[in-house]
Amino acid sequence: MTAFSTTDTRLMQTALDLAWQGRFSTSPNPRVGCVIAHGGQIVSEGFHLRAGEPHAEVHALRQAGTHAQGATAYVTLEPCSHTGRTGPCAQALINAGIRRVVAAMQDPNPLVGGQGFAMLRAAGIEVQSGLLETEARALNRGFLSRIERDRPFVRLKVAASLDGKTALSDGRSQWITGAEARHDVQILRAESCAVLTGIGTILADNPRLNVRAFAALRQPTRIVLDSHARTPPGSHIIQDSGSPTVLVHASTTRPKHTALPPHVSHLSAPTDADGRIHLPALLPLLAQQGYGEILVEAGGTLNSAFLEQDWVDEIVLYQAPKILGHTGQSAFRLPENPQALNEAGWHSHSVSPLGNDIKWVLTRLNRP
Repeated sequence: MTAFSTTDTRLMQTALDLAWQGRFSTSPNPRVGCVIAHGGQIVSEGFHLRAGEPHAEVHALRQAGTHAQGATAYVTLEPCSHTGRTGPCAQALINAGIRRVVAAMQDPNPLVGGQGFAMLRAAGIEVQSGLLETEARALNRGFLSRIERDRPFVRLKVAASLDGKTALSDGRSQWITGAEARHDVQILRAESCAVLTGIGTILADNPRLNVRAFAALRQPTRIVLDSHARTPPGSHIIQDSGSPTVLVHASTTRPKHTALPPHVSHLSAPTDADGRIHLPALLPLLAQQGYGEILVEAGGTLNSAFLEQDWVDEIVLYQAPKILGHTGQSAFRLPENPQALNEAGWHSHSVSPLGNDIKWVLTRLNRP
């Protein structure tokens, strides 16, 4: 097992902190940070901001200049070895005279997959990997899910009352949670590649599903599961051109609206026996189109479908200290599960106050 010094760990943590700064904008690319140092002295830093723009290593090397000669580069992901919209970072490190490269993890992308390390070693550069790998994987869980599992990482967001209701019986839900929780949802959206909902939510609430609380370099794509193509042409997601929108309809359905705005596109998908979009077929399709981390903001029917079919990796529950009563609309509509008495199924990752509400984050147990 590779031995790393406390200085190595400190500098890799700095690289991870840098990578986190790109969490709103790098999709579909991974979040990557880079620190170049001589011993414990940092000479430059960089992180990847947006697809098509320079990678973290390039930013750091430009800042370092001649100080990169003989230095160590700490990167949160294996340097790329291929030429895409930018050149190979492994070659840039070689050209700059880097002496040692410490990476948090190997890149699972088949275009890289160890070839970056091999290129560096062939040039006589010392290469070590695996430092803070767990943290690096958590940072890029959407990218890794898309590459390794052929499906996006699915995060389910729910805003509910103390008695588990998301709306009154007549559909009114504004506002169950307070301003702090609603602002936090804006952050979840900005971190996601896409926000996914169902046609029921579109017809009932006419949501925008975009980031409005702060300026965003990249708006998440809005994905609507609309098997029978019922999305109204006057709905916000059609009229608001600031965010891309994908209308997912049944493979057998002919879209009613062919003259759509440029930001709106169609995607056909198989349906299940009930005529609903078949999630096991849809999720690989979305992964193939570059969607790594998806935020589900939907009603009880679609929430339940994702949970019952075990497609949810994380639940973010915003719970308000309000009681709406037994006639209110429930967050989930699932069959009775006696096994839940003895099998938790979910791990409480964190519980934190947000104003007068709480934010409860749960992760799926035994999920690779």
